[in-house]
Amino acid sequence: MIETIGQMYITLMPIILAGIFNMIWCKTSYFAFLEVPLDQNKTLKDGRRLFGNNKTWKGLLGYLFFGAVSGIFWGLICHWLPVLADRNFLYVAYENTLRYNGVMGALFGLAYALCELPNSFIKRRSGIIPGKLATSKVRILFFVLDQIDSLIGCVLVLAIVYPMSLGLYVAFIFLGGLTHIGVNLLLYGLKIRKNVF
Repeated sequence: MIETIGQMYITLMPIILAGIFNMIWCKTSYFAFLEVPLDQNKTLKDGRRLFGNNKTWKGLLGYLFFGAVSGIFWGLICHWLPVLADRNFLYVAYENTLRYNGVMGALFGLAYALCELPNSFIKRRSGIIPGKLATSKVRILFFVLDQIDSLIGCVLVLAIVYPMSLGLYVAFIFLGGLTHIGVNLLLYGLKIRKNVF
């Protein structure tokens, strides 16, 4: 059990790093011209935005870039420390190469960004303000979705190169969700996030 959790963390590390770096990146003023909402401020017949102001091109491109960079960086660490590479699900069927790590990292980043959009879409339809928690009976549902929406896509990407059981897939989502909460607490403590959840 502990061995499997260790393997899962070793495998998820590029995603964790990319999420942290992208959060910091989005708080900077660099490339401010990319702070354009993905939905281009479009609304539906209900008068509400598709995704809101928090889903921007800067964030999407940041996830792609930092996903690739984190994948390459973590791949190099695994190359230097074979004990990590031997426990990384990414390298069960594929070699630890710069190209592979860059592509997988970028795919993780893309999946992370895109899989947040359906949740944002549903929250806008429900009248929930971007970056805020629901105040209704569905508060717990949206809280859970906020922690795991991006992980659903990332673990699907992983499943392409490492076929897994449904149980392991769910375990990845659960562990990733708990880790997401922990990282949010850390970033809140460092004053990089404005709220914990």
